[in-house]
Amino acid sequence: MTAALLCFLLAAPLLLVAGSPVHKSNNGTVPLVLWHGMGDSCCNPLSMGAIKKMIEEEISGIYVISLMIGKNVVQDTENGFFMDVNEQVSMVCSQLAQDPKLKGGYNAMGFSQGGQFLRAVAQRCPSPPMKNLISVGGVYGLPKCPGESSHVCDMIRKALNSGAYTDLVQKHLVQAQYWHDPLNEDLYKTHSLFLADINQEKAVNETYRKNLQSLEKFVMVKFLQDSVVDPVDTEWFGFLKTGQAKETETLQESVLYKEDRLGLAAMDKVGKLAFLSSEGDHLQFTREWFTENLLPYLH
Repeated sequence: MTAALLCFLLAAPLLLVAGSPVHKSNNGTVPLVLWHGMGDSCCNPLSMGAIKKMIEEEISGIYVISLMIGKNVVQDTENGFFMDVNEQVSMVCSQLAQDPKLKGGYNAMGFSQGGQFLRAVAQRCPSPPMKNLISVGGVYGLPKCPGESSHVCDMIRKALNSGAYTDLVQKHLVQAQYWHDPLNEDLYKTHSLFLADINQEKAVNETYRKNLQSLEKFVMVKFLQDSVVDPVDTEWFGFLKTGQAKETETLQESVLYKEDRLGLAAMDKVGKLAFLSSEGDHLQFTREWFTENLLPYLH
């Protein structure tokens, strides 16, 4: 997935465009947990490593964890493609629960698929409490292959299109676990191991609703020129209308919202949802944009 991964891995350096630290805080800072996107790792100096460093410069004394899923960076990257998402979420919940610095609560920021995985953490693991959840270009659609295609990217798309809901693909391909096929609703609801569960499309888990509604803010960032996420409206929790693959609907138009299966309608009514947008492609933004739009949620 060469072209697609480059969109992820080369986006972050744009954060380093001019600008000096402008925010100071005392020891009362709120810890921050970061979860990277597909094809990236916790500590890549050109992406998540740079983001972690920038936040630490902007907010003096903040405790930042950039999650590593595995024992090293190589495993972390591979697991973003091939490790059961439910296992990843369980591992992260255990790690956060064992960190004494998070006992008082923390903010969470996920990039691309990492934003969706952190929502699962919020719904399933209320202790320690997540305060604000920021989903930056959260992926709920099928990744595209922009530019020149690659064998890996083609393989993923073919696997999703032909057998996304087979046991083999569901258990071993991360992207299949959050693929919602609008042309195969019954298969999706029956066999989806991850997304159908956290979206309450199999049954309503009141604990999920309660936990998500305990957030102070759920912030969603959409990239207006996104060439990686299809459809891009999913970054604001919209999706394709059932039974076809062209027309989209907003979150507010969806059954999920109208029936309030996740509590998002209730959160919206009291101002807990924030819909932000950024010009540019997937995960491409400047340090100034980040500082102005996202940093206020980290204090």
